[in-house]
Amino acid sequence: MKRPSRPSLTRSALLAALTLLVLAGAGCRRSEPASTRPRIALVMKSLANEFFSTMAEGARKHHAAHANEYDLIVNGIKNETDLAEQVDLVDQMIARRVNAIVIAPADSKALVTVIKRARDAGILVVNIDNKLDASVLKKVGLKIPFVGPDNRAGARKVGEALAKHLKRGDKVAIIEGIPTAFNSQQRRLGFEDAMKAAGMDIVGVQSGEWEMDRADNVAAALLSAHPDLKAILCANDNMALGAVAAIQAAGKTGKVLVGGFDNIAAIHPLLADGRVVATADQHAGQLAVFGIETALNILHGKAPPADRTTAVDLITR
Repeated sequence: MKRPSRPSLTRSALLAALTLLVLAGAGCRRSEPASTRPRIALVMKSLANEFFSTMAEGARKHHAAHANEYDLIVNGIKNETDLAEQVDLVDQMIARRVNAIVIAPADSKALVTVIKRARDAGILVVNIDNKLDASVLKKVGLKIPFVGPDNRAGARKVGEALAKHLKRGDKVAIIEGIPTAFNSQQRRLGFEDAMKAAGMDIVGVQSGEWEMDRADNVAAALLSAHPDLKAILCANDNMALGAVAAIQAAGKTGKVLVGGFDNIAAIHPLLADGRVVATADQHAGQLAVFGIETALNILHGKAPPADRTTAVDLITR
């Protein structure tokens, strides 16, 4: 039998190699639809806070129902004050080349620098929950769409509900969140609006840094400094839980009223028995969803970047 010449073997090997490449290419093309889905990263504050765990759950449920439309990456930090960790999370998302970042910033000013890095990398950013500082954004030439409630209006509703249980001239105190956070500032202003309109005496404003234990200590100090204190308004429900604990430890349950913000599940028993008079529901389970939907609409060219005000409702017994 005559053996094939060496050139024939070479041609056969080349044809085989080309066939494999064509088949491999066809396989890649078949898998492309999955890889072309936009990847959206949700970057939140502390997942130890029930509000943000509820937010994450809402986002995951939305993704499960729309898994063919986008891929979701969920991130959160350990505590509300760990700004460096949140900056690092955003940097990680930049490195992973996500298409969009939906972020609830732990600080309205400190996160702008890393958000600019994301925008410079071509990543869409949608701001939810805590609004980024407008003056800092303007300084670095950024416009970031915000999706979230009117925190001042929501806090004013809580303050007005609490004021109905007080009389003019009563002493009240406010425990705010992180002072540089826009939503904390707005909630403090909303509480102050309601208290001033009702003629209350605001004897102190201190930061509880959004944390229950910190608020417990702050409330205990306020109760000690002002034995005739009648109410404590807290910028989130975590801190309201801390204030209730301090009031109970001081033997003043029922004598000092508490207002909160967020309507987390843990606050419901306290609303039921009157230890907390009112809170505000900004619908944590939907807030991230609204941000994700906004990002998808912008990515698909369905809507230009724009702010969106979401609902905030008064919750009482």
